[in-house]
Amino acid sequence: MKKPTVLVVTAIASACMAALAAPVSTALKQVFPDDPPAQPEAGPPKDESPQRWFVELSASPKADGGSAASLDAEKKAFRDGARAAGVRYRENFAYNDLFNGLSLTVTRSQLSTVARLPGVKAIYPVEVMQMPDPETNPHPDLITALTMTGADIAQNELGLDGRGIRVAVMDTGIDIDHPDLGGNGTNHSTPFPTSRVIKGWDFVGDAFNADPDSPTYNPVATPDSNPDDCNGHGTHVSGIIGANGAVKGVAPKVKFGAYRVFGCEGSTTADIMIAAMERADHDGMDVLNMSIGSTYQWPDYPTAKAASRLVNKGIVVVASAGNSGATGMYSTGAPSTGDKVISVASFDNISARQRYFTASPDNLKVGFNPATGSPNAPVSGSLPLGRVGTAASVDAACLALPAGSLTGQAVLIRRGGCTFYIKAINAQNAGAAAVVIYDNVSAAPLNPTVAGVPSVNIPTVGTTKAFGDLLDGRVAGGPVQLTWSGDTDSFPNVAGGLISSFSAYGLSPDLQLKPDIGAPGGSIWSTYPLESGGYASISGTSMASPHVAGAAALLLQSAPDTNPQAVARILQNSAVPKPWSLAPTAGYLDNVHRQGAGMLRIDDAVTAAVRINPGKLSLGEGASGATTQAITLKNTGKTTVTYTLSYENALTTGPNTFTPSFFEGDAGVTFYASTVTLTKKQSVTIPVTIAPPAEPVGGQYGGYLVFTPNDGSPTLRVPFAGYIGDYQLRQVLVPTVNGFPWLAKLSGGFFNNQPAGATYSMVGDDIPFFLVHHDHQAREMRLDVYEAGSGKLWYTAYKEEFLGRNSTSTGFFAYSWDGVTTKNKNKQIVVPNGSYILRLYVLKALGDENNPAHWEQWQSPVVTIARP
Repeated sequence: MKKPTVLVVTAIASACMAALAAPVSTALKQVFPDDPPAQPEAGPPKDESPQRWFVELSASPKADGGSAASLDAEKKAFRDGARAAGVRYRENFAYNDLFNGLSLTVTRSQLSTVARLPGVKAIYPVEVMQMPDPETNPHPDLITALTMTGADIAQNELGLDGRGIRVAVMDTGIDIDHPDLGGNGTNHSTPFPTSRVIKGWDFVGDAFNADPDSPTYNPVATPDSNPDDCNGHGTHVSGIIGANGAVKGVAPKVKFGAYRVFGCEGSTTADIMIAAMERADHDGMDVLNMSIGSTYQWPDYPTAKAASRLVNKGIVVVASAGNSGATGMYSTGAPSTGDKVISVASFDNISARQRYFTASPDNLKVGFNPATGSPNAPVSGSLPLGRVGTAASVDAACLALPAGSLTGQAVLIRRGGCTFYIKAINAQNAGAAAVVIYDNVSAAPLNPTVAGVPSVNIPTVGTTKAFGDLLDGRVAGGPVQLTWSGDTDSFPNVAGGLISSFSAYGLSPDLQLKPDIGAPGGSIWSTYPLESGGYASISGTSMASPHVAGAAALLLQSAPDTNPQAVARILQNSAVPKPWSLAPTAGYLDNVHRQGAGMLRIDDAVTAAVRINPGKLSLGEGASGATTQAITLKNTGKTTVTYTLSYENALTTGPNTFTPSFFEGDAGVTFYASTVTLTKKQSVTIPVTIAPPAEPVGGQYGGYLVFTPNDGSPTLRVPFAGYIGDYQLRQVLVPTVNGFPWLAKLSGGFFNNQPAGATYSMVGDDIPFFLVHHDHQAREMRLDVYEAGSGKLWYTAYKEEFLGRNSTSTGFFAYSWDGVTTKNKNKQIVVPNGSYILRLYVLKALGDENNPAHWEQWQSPVVTIARP
């Protein structure tokens, strides 16, 4: 195949369509939507270093056969060693069951000392996880979401309701008073446990907030026995799983365990999550839903490993893939990256409830979303509707407009060419009384942000391309009046059934296919705390995950002997992949490493007589060429069925992590038979060979093996995905515009680059810091110390395994050195005063530690130790 033709991403729509028509035979075919998805601004470098750390100890946890006595002894030895080494830390949690280790709060200057203590196997950052911001709009959108997954059929035709299944919800708690969830309907009056919420624990208390940047930062947990919800997120998630009242969830007769890990607002931490997992295990839960996660992580991250061990112990674990799609590839979060965890992507709901205004002459209702950073739209009053530009404009209102030219008008402006803020502030400065920004692609209702300085002080709202084009035509034909309304209505979502813009991308850092499956998560109506209105509409992979958790409950009810490790593949077999969200009519399937197996269909999963194992194929690196896999079909039914075998490619993504580009899929699949026939109770294993595309090198590809039956039963599929080329060619230590890595000094809370070297007293924070940008996840990172003059090795200053990537193309992590090194894991050496250089070694993801080509290196300026 020839090299790809270079195409400009910012091309206007007509050029994009011309590119789509280019002959595939002559060039790698790159494809574009009419308007590329917005990417996060790079901005100044961001310090993403954690404050709390997991310390993993050597012995196996109880879940893997470890004994309580040896685990306790190992922790005592660690505490004794830390005390002898003078480490000052706060122990947050100690774990024995699903993870062997502790969670510590420790200063940066002492972290390297902790890593060297006897018995320490590895250290990992305790990630801080933000709680989603709910948006509240009253409308029963859960009804339409249930039809998207076949849950309505499972309930009404198959008689499934989740009866007898216990579902744990790790979240903000559950409003135990809510009548749809078993409460008595009166605030703060239902005794716990209730008829529906039968188990639970509050690990944090109302005031807890783990976000150090928040004005309400409070990392001190105050646990209690009542997991009541004062935020709403957990109640919303629980309603999707199993509400039974004014709204009905996927499995309306399940019992709940509520494990509260958030306060009323703010963030939580990964160490609290593991404590909650262990309690859910002790409480005998059948399914665990975690609409929560830390992005860019490995399946070896402690929450992911603990979650996979829960599956080994008999609990189906479902987790949201994450809302970090705007940050690019490899952004799926832990615990959903766990090998045995079901990672769930989000699709938009097929309808959404919105506020609306009307437009003359026929009082057309136009649904809108209020812009973040602008005043709320009024609930009454009329304005003449004008426009800047037309429906064909590519940069309307991007330049200053004549003063007074828009006085008193509500102004219609098409998206494109500059930020929403620039459009709104220019309209405001020209006298506009309101702004209506409409999308330039056929997608979900626009959610603009106009925050900035100076502020936008006029109501600004966003709407769809369809509404914008219609209004543009009316304004072109004569005067139009816009009339505000305080009411809401249901509007079809043109992006319904497509991947949500926020949904995270895989693959996982070890090239496993993640996410595993998708479900509705955009604009989902569900239960909410009674004091906040009782019901709300929220979007996120947080809302997709409980659809799958509820579906797992229905599956377990229908087949109680199902192995929890088989649930994921059974659901994947019957899922349905969806078109590319950025151009749904272009004929491409969306990325496998973003939608997994596709949209959940629980009705087909329950009724399908044939199961396919494995449920997905993670093909890894493509440098070695084609790979042959064994696919086993098992007929659990009583009749013979014949399947025709075929495949479909999905879109390939280009190599850049932070700004994905899209190409036609070009994997080749060879079956060793065109059909396969299964008699009753028969199993057949067939080989299939998959050849990866040759380009774009460094990209990700995928597709679906398709098994079409001759008896009218549902088509079955197996998703596959892999990496194009040699994964170890991917660079981790990309210097960025800031020239990382740095040797740095910490002063006044800021890091200062020391390119010419520096002298450190090794007292307090006056120690060397090394600022490193991780453009990609790394298997291992190590800092070794050498004498500057002689080159004598003074051994290892710092070592960490399974490192995540930075969230932006300019972010960094800060690592410290306290002047002590480790020889042969346990022997500690205090490096004497003198001059040294430190060499940073990074082992690439899936790299061979014995292959020098798989290591990246950087050498520091001279570090002079001058202790007083």
